[in-house]
Amino acid sequence: MTIHGGDGAGTDGVDWDAEAAAFDEEPDHGLRDPRVRAAWAARLRTWLPGRPGDVLDLGCGTGSLSLLAAERGHRVTGVDRSPAMVALARRKLAGRDAVFLVGDATAPPVGEERYDAVLVRHVLWTLPEPDRALRHWRDLLRPGGRLVLVEGVWGAVSPVGIPADRLTALLAPLGGRVGVERLSGDAALWGRDVDDERYAVVAVPD
Repeated sequence: MTIHGGDGAGTDGVDWDAEAAAFDEEPDHGLRDPRVRAAWAARLRTWLPGRPGDVLDLGCGTGSLSLLAAERGHRVTGVDRSPAMVALARRKLAGRDAVFLVGDATAPPVGEERYDAVLVRHVLWTLPEPDRALRHWRDLLRPGGRLVLVEGVWGAVSPVGIPADRLTALLAPLGGRVGVERLSGDAALWGRDVDDERYAVVAVPD
């Protein structure tokens, strides 16, 4: 969940380089609790392609979801603007078929590479032009590839995030198939009960 300006400074005002060392302490970041880890692994099995392929994890943070994808046999490229996060991800996936790059999730430094899935968790809501990012991510897919977008709306007093209906509307111009999976009711994913809106969208654009 790290989309940043220069020098690790987030568009949400957070210095993610400074936050990196403690980032994995959140249950759904570090996936250190076996139940939380198993819950995310089960979801990724259904969201990502069934056969091993190439997965681009944007805003990859410390690489926890990248690791789950790699364990399913996928070849993973992770991108994060925070050098500290990227260093932790490289350490976490040492020896795996994975590469991690410092870069902007909205314009990942992957050249002409194309992917079977683009995985993005808790990034889109921070972007000033989410529709533009979605179009670019669509262009990074191989034919039949999919966008896997995990998002939500957090907080009761001053909520932040992107509602599922807005995200599906943003995806509509890309055509293809769009499915929404509600995640708020699965406490295992978060390590606790939550009452805000959390969901995943799997889109296979035309």
